[in-house]
Amino acid sequence: MKLIRASLPLLLVSSLWLVDATAASDKPLIVKGKDAFEFSYKVTIPPIENEGKLWLPIASSDRFQKVELLGVTTHKPWRQTRDKEFRNRILTMNLVKADAGKTVEVRYRVERKEKSSYKAGKKEDVSRHLNPETLVPRNERLAKIAREAVKGAESELAKGKALYWHTLGRMAYDKSGTGWGRGDALYACDSRTGNCTDFHAYFIGLARAVGLPARFAIGFTIPADADEGIIGGYHCWAEIHAGGKWHPVDISEADKHPELKDYYAGHHPANRFQFTLGRDLEVEPAPASGAMNYLVYPLVEADGKVVATEQEFRFKRIRAD
Repeated sequence: MKLIRASLPLLLVSSLWLVDATAASDKPLIVKGKDAFEFSYKVTIPPIENEGKLWLPIASSDRFQKVELLGVTTHKPWRQTRDKEFRNRILTMNLVKADAGKTVEVRYRVERKEKSSYKAGKKEDVSRHLNPETLVPRNERLAKIAREAVKGAESELAKGKALYWHTLGRMAYDKSGTGWGRGDALYACDSRTGNCTDFHAYFIGLARAVGLPARFAIGFTIPADADEGIIGGYHCWAEIHAGGKWHPVDISEADKHPELKDYYAGHHPANRFQFTLGRDLEVEPAPASGAMNYLVYPLVEADGKVVATEQEFRFKRIRAD
């Protein structure tokens, strides 16, 4: 595991994606190579009047993270379902009034690898990531901006690079006001501000508009500067398919940490924990509120209405002996 600290400008080593950083302060920002940690996802069931239902994501292993489910602690039975399109694992549970105040805790042990460009799976249908979503439409406004941004770029990789830098130059990380946080590409286009969902919705919309498959994933950043503690909230990121490979990007973190802006144009660090892939998630049993915009926090509905929950996310890093 290699910690990368706040740095001077990075060395660009290819026409699109770059790789290293030089330490310039004592605060680590990312973990390169590998990381390992335990993770606790805990939700407190809110008050409900009659009957309700809970959905929460269950993380899965992939080629970049090995996930061991240590246990699910709850007071009543639950079952697992999956969304129709992306096959994310989801815990679901029926609720009644007496469940209020009870907790559901899911514990994991995770080994995570730093992600750089990689080939898609042999059976993977990359083209499905050109499809629009409710808040990331195929839209002429986005298409016009995208065509202008990639003007003069001849290869898919060059187009991807142009869209990355365009998004980074156009948007600013800002969670003031209302409207941010939904991953609304048109909101992001107009406001030029938002959080990670808004940055990447805008980028994904632009990429698809010029024929580059792009996809959204969401989970958590594991702090690089501590070995245990509470994680304040989720984080999301994107990948773009160009030149026969998937290329990871994280434009909102590049905006927050300009010294790593080149790194994030082709890498996700090891201190990540992905929970779900994709948006407009359709599950059975289905929420009354419809397809899930994205799923990282628990969803509770009671009497057909969404009810706010309290949740806590904790981590403890596993150090090699």
